[in-house]
Amino acid sequence: MIMRSLMFGILGILQLCAWNLWADKPLSAHPDAKKFIQYMVKTYHFKSADLTKILDQAVFQPKIIASMERPYEKKTWDVYKQLFLTPERVKQGLLFWQENQESLAKAQKKYKVPAQMIVAIIGIETLYGKHQGTYRVLDALTTLAFHYPKRAAFFTKELKEYLLLCREHNVPPTMYLGSYAGAMGKPQFMPSSYRFYAASFDKKNKKDLMHNNQDVIASVANYFHQHGWQLNQHIAQQACLLKQTASINTHYKKAHYRYQALTAAGVKPLKVLSNPPQKAGLITLTTHDGLEHWLAYPNFYVITRYNTSPQYALSVYLLAQQLQHQRLLSLKKETHLPHEPKLS
Repeated sequence: MIMRSLMFGILGILQLCAWNLWADKPLSAHPDAKKFIQYMVKTYHFKSADLTKILDQAVFQPKIIASMERPYEKKTWDVYKQLFLTPERVKQGLLFWQENQESLAKAQKKYKVPAQMIVAIIGIETLYGKHQGTYRVLDALTTLAFHYPKRAAFFTKELKEYLLLCREHNVPPTMYLGSYAGAMGKPQFMPSSYRFYAASFDKKNKKDLMHNNQDVIASVANYFHQHGWQLNQHIAQQACLLKQTASINTHYKKAHYRYQALTAAGVKPLKVLSNPPQKAGLITLTTHDGLEHWLAYPNFYVITRYNTSPQYALSVYLLAQQLQHQRLLSLKKETHLPHEPKLS
């Protein structure tokens, strides 16, 4: 343990030295940035002078590196879910659902994704657009592409997609704001997702995920649809372990096991389903009081394509359940309200 701590300390010092080395120099002078510019010129026909000017406007953000090292997903499940499953998020979600019910119904019909899942995603991501991020996307992506080696390949790709997106939208790359990871708009799409999955009901070329709720709803639904969402299929259910299940891998990225194989191995759902999905996975979450176990079905792993954390996916599912329950109660209450007498 001491050696491991020492190793991470040395790596941290080396990384800090690397940051200081380039802190006062134009980003275009960075060796990796030079290679990136050459690649973009050769492959996508950008002008070298234009890209150099763009990259030199980027500002290194040390706080972004710090945020990457302490993500929400490192919190225990009982703490994590309290951050997102709040009365305010449900209240705002019901309001968003009411105001956008036509677009949500249209999305469900076209993409076969239920309204409550779309509303839950937008609620978890940005509280329905209230918290879209305060970093310039250019700053976030360049900081992570050129100053965060362990994720450099991923964020270099996203920087490429971002510059292509800005060119397609005919806007300067300094324009958009987003999260510390470079996610954008009300649904917090990374630039690659924005380019490949953003959708609109009127088939316009430029989709607006910052302000246009119709585009936001269509895009989230399309993302789920493209990743294999199955309408009217179960998502997850809590379970208990009747015996040790050391042979079951809880880290698969898909529903790896047959449902019957998991139950035979001692995984017992707290509520028996009459027609459970054929495939399932097991996830185990740490809480202050011990471990919590859930059977996860194919639709659950579709949510993890949005964010790989099982805690995130489960929060989306549970928020969607709360939203659906409260909306049904509200509609039922409206149905039974006495009609007001007409004034003569």
